[in-house]
Amino acid sequence: MTGPLRVAVVGATGYAGYELARLLLRHPNIEKPAFYLREGYANVRCLSELFPQLRGWGDAPCRTFSVQAIKDSGASVAFLATPHEASIEIVPELLEAGLKVVDLSGAFRFSDPETFTYWYKLAAPSRDVLKQAVYGLPELYSEKLAGARLVANPGCFPTSVILGLRPLVETGWIDTTRGVVCDCKSGASGAGKEPKRETQFVEVNENFRAYGLFKHRHTPEVVEHTGLDAANVIFTTHLLPVERGILSTLYVWLSEPRKAEEIEAVYRRFYANRPLVRISPAGAIPELQDVRRTNFCDIGFVLDDSGTRLIVVSCLDNLGKGAAGQAVQNLNGMQGYPETAGLL
Repeated sequence: MTGPLRVAVVGATGYAGYELARLLLRHPNIEKPAFYLREGYANVRCLSELFPQLRGWGDAPCRTFSVQAIKDSGASVAFLATPHEASIEIVPELLEAGLKVVDLSGAFRFSDPETFTYWYKLAAPSRDVLKQAVYGLPELYSEKLAGARLVANPGCFPTSVILGLRPLVETGWIDTTRGVVCDCKSGASGAGKEPKRETQFVEVNENFRAYGLFKHRHTPEVVEHTGLDAANVIFTTHLLPVERGILSTLYVWLSEPRKAEEIEAVYRRFYANRPLVRISPAGAIPELQDVRRTNFCDIGFVLDDSGTRLIVVSCLDNLGKGAAGQAVQNLNGMQGYPETAGLL
C-alpha cells in the first residue's frame, strides 16, 4: 500500500470505541482518523473533549454521523463500534458507498441469519450481506482477510475459547463424548458503557457471579469456530470485579494418554507464525495481569498424571484482543500491513 490510509470510526463513545481510537491514532499506516458520533453528541468537535486523556496527541475531529459524510471524507475503511441493530442498518450503506468495513458488533458473525435472530432476539441482516462477511479471527482466517470487504470482529469470550481449543480439536485427540467445559470470566468493561444495575460499582465490587447460563449469545460462535458439537460443550460466563480482562479455563478429556511435551508441541506448531498468541511452557499458567492493555492471547495448560485430563487456560484483554485490538489486527490483514502494526 502507498500513502497513509484514511479511516472513519463510527461510535467511539464506549469502552471499545475509546480503545480503538487510541490504537488508530498511533497506527503508523493511518492518517489521523475521523470519528462520527450520534446526534446526541452534536456539540462534540474533538475526541479529547470526550476523553481528556487524549489531550495533546489525540485531538482528532468528531463529526455528526452520516454515510454521505464518511464517503465525502475520502475514507476507504470504516470501523463500527455500534449496537448490533445500528450495524445492521449502516453496514449495507457503507458497502454500497464503496468502503471496507470492520464491524465490532455481533450482527455479521453468523452465516445463517436465523442463528443471529435466535440468540440476539433481533431481526437479522440480509443473507446477501452476510455472504460477504469474514469472521475476523486472524489466527484462523488470515487468508480470507486479504480480500474481505466486511469483517465481523469476533466476541471477546469466543476469541479466548476458540484460540484455546482449536489446536486440540484439529488433532482429534479430544474425547468429545465426555464433554468440554468452558469456564470463562470477564472484567466489567465487557458489559459495555450503558448504565445497568448489575454493572454498577456496588453490585460488582467484592462480588462474583455467573450469568447467561445455557443462553449466552456467544455460544454459537464458540461451537462454530471450535468445530465442536453444541451437545458436547458447556459454556459458562462470569463477571469479575475487575476493570478488564478475560480468563477462560477449559476442561478437556483426551481419548488416550498424551505427554505434556506433545500438547505443548501442538500449540506451538499451530501458532508458530502468529505473533499475537503466546504459548506458555507446560505447567505454566497465564494470568490477567500478563495481558492487560495488550493484544496478546496467552495460552497455558496443565496435564494430569494419567495424561488424559487436560486444563487449558486462555487469557486476553477483552478490549484489546477481544475487541479493538483485534479490529486493528483485522485491518492489517485486509490492507496487507504487518500483522502487529499499531499493536506492539
